[in-house]
Formats: sequence, C-alpha cells, structure tokens
Amino acid sequence: MMANGASTPVPTIYQVAEHAGVSIATVSRAFSDPSKVAPRTLDAVLEAARVLRYVPAAAARALAVRRSKALGVVLPHIDGPYYAELLVGFEVAASELGLSVVLALLNPQEPRHLSVLDLLGRVDGVAFMARSGAQDDTVRQVADVRPTVSVARGQVEGVDAFYAENRAAARQLTEHLIEHGRRRIGFVGRLEEGSDIGQRHVGYLEALEEAGLAPAERFEKDPVEASGLEIAEMLLAVERERNDADAGAAGADDATGIAGLDALVCGNDELAMAIISRLTAAGVDVPGRLAVTGWDDTVTARYLTPGLTTVRQDVAELGALAAQRLAALIDGDTSQSPVTVDSNVVLRQSCGCAPDPVPALA
Repeated sequence: MMANGASTPVPTIYQVAEHAGVSIATVSRAFSDPSKVAPRTLDAVLEAARVLRYVPAAAARALAVRRSKALGVVLPHIDGPYYAELLVGFEVAASELGLSVVLALLNPQEPRHLSVLDLLGRVDGVAFMARSGAQDDTVRQVADVRPTVSVARGQVEGVDAFYAENRAAARQLTEHLIEHGRRRIGFVGRLEEGSDIGQRHVGYLEALEEAGLAPAERFEKDPVEASGLEIAEMLLAVERERNDADAGAAGADDATGIAGLDALVCGNDELAMAIISRLTAAGVDVPGRLAVTGWDDTVTARYLTPGLTTVRQDVAELGALAAQRLAALIDGDTSQSPVTVDSNVVLRQSCGCAPDPVPALA
C-alpha cells in the first residue's frame, strides 16, 4: 500500500533475495544483524531493497495494523544550536497535537537504509531534515509507504518541503560587505545541492557578480566549531608565511586583509564565531582587517566581541510547521506547495558597522 492510498504490489523478502543474488536468510541477517554480513553482500541487499521499495517484515506489520501516534525525524546530527532549535520546534508542535517524536541520527559508519527502515515500524510519518540526513532515493522510498516531509533540503518530487529563505538574505548580506568596501570576499561552508548553505552560496555569488567582483577562496567545510578553528589556523599560517617571505610588502598589502581576504561570509554562526575568536586571540582586528558574517543569530552572536553580523530566521517555526503538516498528511489532507519562512539580516560590528549607542542611565 502506498502512502497516498493507491494499491501497489508489496515486495517480498524472496524478491529481494533473488534481486541481490543471495539467500533469504542473508536478507534477514542484513536487516537484523548487519555486522554479520559481508560489506559487499550487505550493499547488494540494501540496493535490492531500495530498488524494490522493500520494507522489512517487522516494519511492514506495523504499517499494516496500527497507528503509533509518533512522528519520525531523520537528522545527520544534533550538534550546534540550529538543529537543536529545529528539533525543539518540531517536538513542541507534535506534543501539542498529542504526538511523540522518534529521532533517528544516521551514523556515517552504518548503512543508511537500516536506521530509516527501522524507524518506519515505529512512526506514522517521517520528516527528513538537512540534505546530509538521507539521499533522495531514500526519501522517495519512505514516501511510498509513509507520509513524508522534508526540511532544509532540496525538494524531492511529491514530498512537501519546508525552507528558511536563504538566497535573498545571503545576497543582501554580501552586498552590505561590498558597501563597506570589501572586495576579496570568501565563503565558508559545505555546498550540498539543495541545502540551506548551498542556497546561501548562490546568493553570495549573485551579489559578487552584480558588483563585478570575482569570488575569493571558498572553504568547503562542515558547519561546526572545529571547522571554524581549522580555517582560522589556516589563515594565520598563510599570513605568517607571507610575512616571513617579505615582512614589509606583506604588511602593506594586508593592511585591510589577511591571507588575501578582507571578508568572509560563513554558512552559520558556529563557523563565524570560532573564526572570530581564534583570530582576535591572535591579535587580528575583526572587522578592521577581516569582516566576518554568520547565519542563524544564535544567542551568543549578540554577546560576542565584536557583535556578530548574521541572519535571523525562525528555525523553531520551521520545525513546527513541518510537524503540523506531517500530522495533517497522516490524517489524510492532500499535500500543499513548499513553505518558506522569512529571514532577516541583523547588522552588528563584525561586518564593519559601528556599535549601537549605549542608552544613558536615567
């Protein structure tokens, strides 16, 4: 039975075994205890299950006989404030609807289908959050048997999608840096197709093209604190090498820059704050020599020195809307158009803006 109610033949374990060229016992072990199956054989079984849209027996029985009153969420991780806020918004909305939430974090060392297929037997619908959480084929496979939505990732045909606005805000943010006289503007963040950071990169490129500027160095890094610290160390190392080669020339050339850059557009606040913290500790003037911007407007962003110029988006609302739509789909409502939550640029000092005046005491 497909999620939209249309009948379709249900694939069996025998068909999976035949397609993969293994015994049914091997298929059973692949789903119950994958550590006992050779990697190549396991890949063949999972690929056969994907092609045939096979659901293991335990999950299939659950699909057929009951409602779990639970929503599933698939995430790559819950590190950092963004995913935490997204998940809180989703969970609060689900709780208000009398539903619980089951979370699946996809371990990079584990065949990804296993966690997702296991989740199917415990929930009535699934929300896939972030591009790295699952491949499009996995989302389609789940959507065939369960109501499904996607959040902060490229849309999969037939699956309701929820986004925060990224492209226009990133363009505005980059234009603001250009207005401050920045011309060598780099970008930090891993560019997964259809992802939030991917769309932010598109807006950044549009602003540079409109201004007749070429993009500077791009740092293809995961949006986590460790990556920000790594990038800061790279910038400092390049700067030291240039100074060692020609101290006088390098100092003059980089009066308003570091390592060939005078600004960085970061994919999130976590990256930006780590970069600023390490550079300022090393004596680099931010924003004097390097302007830095973030994204998400986390609480720490406003207390950082200098205050972090960033983009505010209601991530909790995004999660809540996704939970509400998923519950509606489970109750039989038809799918709707993609939903986009607004984002707003927040200007502070890390881009070169003057600090807000401190109000006088009464």
